[in-house]
Amino acid sequence: MARIMIVDDSNFMRTKLRIALEKVGHEVVGQASNGNEAIDLYMKCQPDAVTMDIVMPEQNGLIAVKKIVDQDPNARIIVITALGHEPMIRKALSFGALNFLIKPVEPVEVVESLDSVLGGV
Repeated sequence: MARIMIVDDSNFMRTKLRIALEKVGHEVVGQASNGNEAIDLYMKCQPDAVTMDIVMPEQNGLIAVKKIVDQDPNARIIVITALGHEPMIRKALSFGALNFLIKPVEPVEVVESLDSVLGGV
């Protein structure tokens, strides 16, 4: 299956996503708790796809999406954020995110979204 990187400031959310992704055969190759870590880790791990929270400390997910896509235009990023952040979602999509999900999100939704953006990877 695919190599996935999870970015979220909530340890609970990262764990929930990791368990769900590994259950269906994906490999979680990295986890980050803020945008700065995400940018550095992306280049080291070269994942097939990324789940990216938007509202995080230090550097938010919007900037991380933009910087990752600037470095790798083929990056496959799914934004996962709380209801009420619609303007941020639109901005993330304009920066190169391929899809978005609204928290609270069910793990099956994340798996389906990843399958969609991965296109059989």
